Amino acid sequence: MEVIFIIGSNTKETHPVIANRMIKAYRKGAKIIVADPRKVPMTKFSEIFLNLKPGTDVALLNGLAHVILKEGLNNKEFINEKTDKFKEWIASVELFTPEYVESITGIPKDDIIKAARLYGSSRKAGIFYTMGITQHTCGSDNVNAIANLALLTGNIGRECTGINPLRGQNNVQGASDAGCAPNVYPGYQKVDLPEIKEKFEKAWGVSLSAKPGLKSTEMIPAAIEGKLKALYIMGENPVITDPNMNHTVKALKALDLLVVQDIFMTETAQMADVVLPATCFAEKDGTFSNTERRVQRVRKAVNPPGLARNDIAVITELSKKMGYPMEYSSPKEILEEYGKLWPAIAGITYNRIEKSGIQWPCPSDDHPGTQYLYKDGFPKGKAHFTPTAFNPPAEIADDEYTFILTTGRNLYQYHSGSMTRRVKTIEKHAGEPYIEISKEDAGILDIKEKEEVAVSSRRGTIRIKARITTKVPKGVVFVPMHYHEAAANVLTNDALDAQVKIPEFKVCAVKIAKI
Repeated sequence: MEVIFIIGSNTKETHPVIANRMIKAYRKGAKIIVADPRKVPMTKFSEIFLNLKPGTDVALLNGLAHVILKEGLNNKEFINEKTDKFKEWIASVELFTPEYVESITGIPKDDIIKAARLYGSSRKAGIFYTMGITQHTCGSDNVNAIANLALLTGNIGRECTGINPLRGQNNVQGASDAGCAPNVYPGYQKVDLPEIKEKFEKAWGVSLSAKPGLKSTEMIPAAIEGKLKALYIMGENPVITDPNMNHTVKALKALDLLVVQDIFMTETAQMADVVLPATCFAEKDGTFSNTERRVQRVRKAVNPPGLARNDIAVITELSKKMGYPMEYSSPKEILEEYGKLWPAIAGITYNRIEKSGIQWPCPSDDHPGTQYLYKDGFPKGKAHFTPTAFNPPAEIADDEYTFILTTGRNLYQYHSGSMTRRVKTIEKHAGEPYIEISKEDAGILDIKEKEEVAVSSRRGTIRIKARITTKVPKGVVFVPMHYHEAAANVLTNDALDAQVKIPEFKVCAVKIAKI
């Protein structure tokens, strides 16, 4: 790989194994571009650091595309053969000159041009992103703008290229593949397509609805409105991880029934009417699928404590009591059924992944798996360019709420802290919540290092200690999401992306006061 473009990803802290691979590539000559509101650790290895204002990714991506077009760095052969709607799309980036993009993002125009030339000149360039791209009201536009950039340069469908969304937790890829979304069955097969509905009805022997369900972020307001009466939560801790915590708690209290299935008594489990004790990864058999679509074996290493039962046992027992007997002898049998219903994994069996995993698509027993996607073209023929307009975040700084808050993770804690905050050595090193604030802003507010401050948004207030740093620019502050005693999501905005309904965790307006 010649160029690694990291945008909206604190890779070194949130995906350290992948970051180490990137650093090895850097030491072999790869150039790294980092675009982020914070000076994240990977900037140490970057050729160019694009320090953009939170929520301005579309403007930056369109600006890079504008320069690539103007300087003739686009891959004309790839565009002609494998894409569609290119001419219509060109007009959408005309406005995004380096000067205009600088006025929106705060990135010097010369850095925008330099980054565009570096990425646009390479035919072995990959884009890597995480929730710094998706967790916005314009998250769908951000992803489309990334796709446009890859199509423009032809950096997709070949080794050392591609668009690489780094997953937030282990087996998120596997959960997505298995149909843990309200509009699809396993293998991303749409519930509202009659032929798909018929296939699954035949396989499962039941009548199925063609109506997509609610997304998780739609369930919370539905509960408050009285439209949703019961909620069954598995392995999630929305009290800590959902935006606008007070709103989430109010919704959960409004339910007639809350069931939580988890390995620890989380903040959400403490609110439940029924808690079902589950097993962790080391206490059960099955498969996980990682970020690169590799299906891998997971094997039971220890017995679970107390009355804890594995997820399959809990779900099948509940299903029986609700009138639909699920008869599976093992996870292996479920994987076999999975392969019959989704051809992309038909060739992945326990015997074949005994020692190492296989990447789907793998349609037959003699197929080696697929290292990278779209080698032979796109499933729907030509890939479309998609015009993306820049729209500001749902909430911006004003005279009362003068700072922009962005949230994320740190190296030591994991997600809502339900596991890592029980580890004494981790807590000793990184057990205290903090807000990062620039030296300039700390000076203006007369805030000292480790001084406790009150941080308020339109949704709530937390008390938290200040960490004065050069990682964030003037006007931007950062709070990690892991700490219940100063929960970042008391402050965050529950405004949603119109298409996929993901909340705007990464941008909201706050004010800071000395206590």
